[in-house]
Amino acid sequence: MSTDNPFFEAFSTPHDSIPFDKISHEHFLPALEESINIAKKEIDTIKKCEQPDFVSVIEAMEKSGKLLGTVTAAFFNLNSAETNEELQAIAGDFSGKISTFSSEVNTDQILFDQIKKAKEATDVTSLSTEQKTLLEKTFNRFARNGALLSSVDKEKLKEIDQNLAQLKVDFGQNLLNDSNAYLKVFDDKTSLNGLSNSLIDQAQQLAESKDHKGKWAVNLDYPSYIPFMTYASNSELREELFMAYALRAAQDNEFNNKLILEEIAKFRLKRARLLGFKSHADFTLAERMASTPSKVHEFLNDLLEKSLGKAKEQVNEVSLFAVENGAILPIQRWDFTYWSEKLKQSKYNLEDEVLKPYFKLENALDGVFKTANKLFGLTFREVSNIPKYHEEVQTFEVYGEQDEFIAVFYADFFPRAGKRNGAWMTSFKGQSVEAGENNRPHISIVCNFSKPTPTEPSLLTFQEVRTLFHEFGHALHGMLANTQYESLSGTGVYWDFVELPSQIFENWLYEKECLELFAYHYKTGELIPKELIQAIKDSAAFLEGYQTVRQLSFARLDMAWHDSRSENELNLSQIEERILGASDLFPAVSGTSMSTSFAHIFSGGYSAGYYSYKWAEVLDADAFEKFKEDGLFNKETAKSFRYNILEKGGTEHPMDLYVRFRGKEPSTKALLDRAQLN
Repeated sequence: MSTDNPFFEAFSTPHDSIPFDKISHEHFLPALEESINIAKKEIDTIKKCEQPDFVSVIEAMEKSGKLLGTVTAAFFNLNSAETNEELQAIAGDFSGKISTFSSEVNTDQILFDQIKKAKEATDVTSLSTEQKTLLEKTFNRFARNGALLSSVDKEKLKEIDQNLAQLKVDFGQNLLNDSNAYLKVFDDKTSLNGLSNSLIDQAQQLAESKDHKGKWAVNLDYPSYIPFMTYASNSELREELFMAYALRAAQDNEFNNKLILEEIAKFRLKRARLLGFKSHADFTLAERMASTPSKVHEFLNDLLEKSLGKAKEQVNEVSLFAVENGAILPIQRWDFTYWSEKLKQSKYNLEDEVLKPYFKLENALDGVFKTANKLFGLTFREVSNIPKYHEEVQTFEVYGEQDEFIAVFYADFFPRAGKRNGAWMTSFKGQSVEAGENNRPHISIVCNFSKPTPTEPSLLTFQEVRTLFHEFGHALHGMLANTQYESLSGTGVYWDFVELPSQIFENWLYEKECLELFAYHYKTGELIPKELIQAIKDSAAFLEGYQTVRQLSFARLDMAWHDSRSENELNLSQIEERILGASDLFPAVSGTSMSTSFAHIFSGGYSAGYYSYKWAEVLDADAFEKFKEDGLFNKETAKSFRYNILEKGGTEHPMDLYVRFRGKEPSTKALLDRAQLN
């Protein structure tokens, strides 16, 4: 084995962190091939075991493929946060090789026979709850990936999985490339009327970075697009930018995703049928809290019924306000954010430009750290000796109350050409216990916040601070993991449970006790005024009916794609017209598409699962009620949440964990009260 590949030798880095400073794109495919070979040898050992039992088969399966996990984590995280032409060129081959290997393992009859024998030989009463879960999940993983199929059908499944792996990569790359291709350059500063000086400086900085010195520019990255749509007074320019955003990967060019997404949906349906399910949603939801498509439809329709009337009222309120201030009816989609922000300022005297000086990025990051400290006793120490994949990434060591090492934490905050839009939490190394040693996790959050300008630091909008709290909640789920098996640790939970830790953490941001920990004016050092705190709290339910309907429309669109029972139903225009039209609050805009840029469900992990955001909102609102009852920073309540939710990962059924923390099953009442939808 060649030793000039960093993956082929022990990492001589703090906490065995990935040596990004030594890894180049040419290392990935050889490392993948070698790690697959090693994993195959480990699998062969399990297959040859003469006395299959829980330890020799089930635990051995869990422990296999460690190098493969490291290589794939490094590659896929880089391809999302710091990709380039070289990585994109090998992404399809990389994904295809993994898909082929996974399919071979998951359909290996000899291996599955060993798993069945191990299950039969195991006295389940002698296992811990976590071991029982691992046993069941290992068996089900193989059954759900074709182990019970005939040899002919296994080959069909293998081909489907290979096609899906490539199509998902193509979808994501098309979306990224089409988004990056758009840049609106302004010769005249008056085109930016309505934007603050800091946002104008940001637009000038973007133009200069794209070789348009002395001009201003806007692109489709959130920190550029959202402020322009919110504050720019020129409706025609807002319309142009809106159309560019709404047409991402939907235009008649090389980056069009229409046929790709239809193929993804069709292959998913074929796969589900091959495995004995009526639809991809049936297959997916068999391992979710919601359990069946009918329960998801019932949940979504119930919330839609309770929120649609309020949403229409709120849109009408914005429309009337706009007309009173010179707009012409009907209000179009590209006008709504602008006028709703004006109404919000009028009702609550709460402008982002007034709030942003109190939300310097460094202070906001300190705020999440202090909140985590008050709740869970965590301390974050920035270090410079952990290798980074980009100079902007910050690295931290995390310690507990007894100064015990908890985790490595990476934070990557600013947009780049090689970074996809949005915000997410991810892992470079999972948590597990092996030979009595608790291997601690390496967790990262990736965001796209406003960059510092030559005259100002990075000042966040309130929504960006909320995003930071959200992703940090996910990070806590990863960092505080404390299970035996990596596959069950941290965010390795049912998909409709995974958003609880992230969404509940957002709640503290609306509370005076939390804001006063960090919200100081970056110039004067003045603490955020009480009237602004009250305005933040008062405005929390502003347009919540509208936002709820918007989220529900995405979730219903997801279910339309993935609960279809016939390939003939999987037609982009028909599905979008049927689903989005039913809850549309604005005049239709021809030619645009939501699905072609719906990365969550077509290249991410949310297929038949986008409802989980609302599902988790029910959980987070209900769970936060307990903190409000006991005290926002009550140590015992925080300890219970940490122990029963954050540390336990997927070791038990999530409803059991939730009830153990809350004392009862969740209800929608707290969410409806919070959103003022009752």
